[in-house]
Amino acid sequence: MHSPRKNPFPVFLYKAFVFGVGTLSLIYLVAPIVIAITMSFTAGQTLKYPPEGFSLRWYEALLDPVGSGTEHIAAGNSLKIAGLAVLGSLLFAVPATIGMARMRRSTVNSLEPFLLAPLVLPSLVYGLAALIVANFVGFQPSLWLTVIGHVVVFGPLMYRAASVVAQGINPSLAEASTVMGATWYTTLRRVILPLLAPGILAGAFLVFIQSLDNVSVSLFLADAQTTVLPLRMFALIEESLDVRVAAMSGILIGLTLVVMLVARRVLAPPRQA
Repeated sequence: MHSPRKNPFPVFLYKAFVFGVGTLSLIYLVAPIVIAITMSFTAGQTLKYPPEGFSLRWYEALLDPVGSGTEHIAAGNSLKIAGLAVLGSLLFAVPATIGMARMRRSTVNSLEPFLLAPLVLPSLVYGLAALIVANFVGFQPSLWLTVIGHVVVFGPLMYRAASVVAQGINPSLAEASTVMGATWYTTLRRVILPLLAPGILAGAFLVFIQSLDNVSVSLFLADAQTTVLPLRMFALIEESLDVRVAAMSGILIGLTLVVMLVARRVLAPPRQA
């Protein structure tokens, strides 16, 4: 007896749906990036699509230390805050990851939601609440208060990335190092941290990008002298639809892509022989 022939029509519908939705999603994600980069090369005087001609004038204007001095200060503040946020996240995320790896699973399941809670809480709500608490205890908005806010909100990203790697580490490696006479510090430096390095670097990248791009926390916790790049970009759009905003976007997109490619190259697992 011949087996009944399968109807290929449902398979065709499934593939059409998957590829169709996937293509539309990709276009939705990539199209704004392409449009923003295209507008940054316009020869016109304002943000407009399609652009009027081709020119690098807005990148030149953005790099001008006189005409774009405020933007340079804002970029420097954003880079400083993002770098300090990464360092602050390292100080709590790495010890938390190592400590959690030594605990029982039931204890980890009870404590981990508290560490990851800032990822669920809307950052706008946290920024306002942090400002109220800071004023209550006598602190004023400042660069350091902004850094602390970024560490609280984005630090769990580093913990999450590092904890995923920690789950795959064989605990017998640290035990073997101790049995061989290594001190706890030596085991940490030469065994645990090198194994955690991919997760730490991935978490550092996530924290840096999220901190650099953040608006809500910086809006409430930064003072008038601490102008950050995202807020400056919003101000330029509201004031005059300045094309330098598109040039800033092009530079940020390019830097992000380069860092992602380098991170993928560095963090890629070694090929098996």
